[in-house]
Amino acid sequence: MRSNDFILSAAGVQMPGIIYGTAWKQERTAALVEQAISLGFRGIDTACQPKHYHEAGVGEGMSAACRALGLERSDLYLQSKFTPLNGHDPLRIPYDPKASLPEQVAQSFQTSLKNLQTDYLDGLVLHSPLADRGQLLEVWQALEAIQQSGGTKQLGISNCYDPALFEFLYDNATVKPAVLQNRFYADTGYDKQLRAFCRQRHIVYESFWTLTANPKILADTVVKTLADKYQRSPAQIFFRYLTQIGIVPLTGTTSAEHISADLAIFEFELNSAECAAVTALL
Repeated sequence: MRSNDFILSAAGVQMPGIIYGTAWKQERTAALVEQAISLGFRGIDTACQPKHYHEAGVGEGMSAACRALGLERSDLYLQSKFTPLNGHDPLRIPYDPKASLPEQVAQSFQTSLKNLQTDYLDGLVLHSPLADRGQLLEVWQALEAIQQSGGTKQLGISNCYDPALFEFLYDNATVKPAVLQNRFYADTGYDKQLRAFCRQRHIVYESFWTLTANPKILADTVVKTLADKYQRSPAQIFFRYLTQIGIVPLTGTTSAEHISADLAIFEFELNSAECAAVTALL
C-alpha cells in the first residue's frame, strides 16, 4: 500500500485504509495472512478468541511474510481484541475465567503477544461491550493500563451499536476509543448516528460484514453503472466509496485475486456526486 492509502486516527496512529480480517480461517490462517501481506496488505485484524480466530496462525503468517519481504514489525498495523467471557467457547478460554476482570484483560493481552510474536499491538479492541456499565468501565480501565504502559498504541471497541452506550464510554474514558468496529448493514441503519459521532471526534469507524450483508447495494443500478464506468467490480466501487467517506473496511477474502482487487481500490476515485448517489442507497 502507498503512503496516501493510510489514514491517521485521533490517537495519532497511522492506519491502512483497508484491513485484512482473519476470523473463521482456522488452520488456513497462517498461509492466508502471509498471502495477504505478500500481495500488499499492511493491516491485520485478529482476536484472542479461539472460538473464531487462530491468533497464533496470524503470528506465523506475519513472521513468514516479514522474513520473505524484508519487512519490519513497524511496517504493519496489527490489531487484536479482548473478548469477554460470554464470547468464548467454554472449553477454550485464553485466560482464567475465575480471575478478576482486569486480570482477564491482562492475561488475554499477554496471550495475544505470545501468539502474534510481538511485544506490542497497534490497536487493542474490546470485542463487545459488557452488559453492566460498571464492568464495562472496569475492563476499559484495564485496557487503558495496557495502553499507558506502551503495550498498545490505541484502544477501540467492537460490536457496540447503542449510541448512548458508546457516548457513555467515550465520556468516562481517560484514554478515548480511537476505533469503533461494527457490522455495516441495514439492520442498524448503517450506524448513521454513531458514525456522525465518530466523524466529529476523528474516531476511525471500521466496517465488517461489509459485502456479505449488502447484496442489494452491490446489485443496485447505481453501483453497477459506476462499476461499468470505472471498469471495476461492484465490490471495489463499494469499498472505494467507504474509504472516501472515512470508513476503514475489513475484508476477509481468501482469494488472491480478490485480495489484489481490494488493494486496487485506491487506484481510482469517485467524484462527490457519485459518492452522494451511493450514500442515498444506505
